[in-house]
Amino acid sequence: MHHGKTGSKLGRSSSHKEAMLRNMVTSVIKYERIRTTDTKAKELKKVAEKMITLGKKGSLHARRQALAVVRDKDMVGKLFGELTERYRNRPGGYTRIVKAGYRFGDNAPVSILEFITDEKKKEKPKTKVKAKEKVA
Repeated sequence: MHHGKTGSKLGRSSSHKEAMLRNMVTSVIKYERIRTTDTKAKELKKVAEKMITLGKKGSLHARRQALAVVRDKDMVGKLFGELTERYRNRPGGYTRIVKAGYRFGDNAPVSILEFITDEKKKEKPKTKVKAKEKVA
């Protein structure tokens, strides 16, 4: 039976899967976007969201928990600094998965997992369009 089991096996041993997800979450924090298969992206999203939540807590314990997962100390600094400030007022949903087609070699469905940016700041204010005056 499969009771109480969460997540996909991804065709790997548990240690291989854990190591892969640790490397991938480090890359996502570093580059803020990663291109991978759909199922890996769905598993990675869970880990990445937890890392942002730890960053928002900001305690020493949270920093040590993040260091246990993220491979690079500089990326933990980025996580607790820049990314925490970006998502300070956001209650959740820090990442987005965008379908990107299929991989050439094996036709595997590919997605892009990226951190969400503030769309509101980038929008330009809408200008009022003047209606044409009717000529009598």
